[in-house]
Amino acid sequence: MGSIYLIRHGQASFGADDYDVLSPIGIRQAQVLGKYLAQLGVNFDRCIAGGLRRQQHTAETALAEFTALDLPTPLLEIDRAFDEFDADAVIRALLPAMLPDEPEALHVMRNAAEHRGEFQRLFALIIGRWLSGDYDTDGLQSWLGFVAQVEAGLLAILESAGPNERIAVFTSGGTITALLHLITRMPAPQAFELNWQIVNTSLNQLKFRGREVALASFNSHAHLQLLNTPELITYR
Repeated sequence: MGSIYLIRHGQASFGADDYDVLSPIGIRQAQVLGKYLAQLGVNFDRCIAGGLRRQQHTAETALAEFTALDLPTPLLEIDRAFDEFDADAVIRALLPAMLPDEPEALHVMRNAAEHRGEFQRLFALIIGRWLSGDYDTDGLQSWLGFVAQVEAGLLAILESAGPNERIAVFTSGGTITALLHLITRMPAPQAFELNWQIVNTSLNQLKFRGREVALASFNSHAHLQLLNTPELITYR
């Protein structure tokens, strides 16, 4: 059987003007991941990243550890099917209708770094509305549209993959959640309950034979746990 390793990007710059940049911790997480995979002898036949900078930077940083050890390192391919959904667009579209019940929501969202717990509560409410499909708006990618995007990326991999290939996909938490939903048939709300637990640079392994795909492991982050450095275990 072949394997697809879904790897979440390193910690991004939550609360900064540009979220799509790895933080110093995110860079360190990616380096640790690369060294760990190299030491395990995990050789990839293909490496794919979504089109976001945090996804590509994670991939490039991890793969640099392979290169440093003179290990085979495939060229990084870019496939925007594995982009994250546009969380900012979802918030902008769905937050206004919540303001009568959540009058502080706009302040919290604009100052997320200072209100992390409240931000997460409100973001989960917004995502729940997005998943339901009852609040779809023109110009906003729906949950079903996002799932279709991710499924197309997975099918493209399966159609071109050899039977025993190992393929790394550097992506994001929402994309991994959509794949969990597709592969396990878990309802979307339950899948997103798992989304909140996905650690930065965690490994999620799929096994495939032809078009048959099964989840083999979820949210493994032993590479971070082994360092006994709690600050490297992050979720955003």
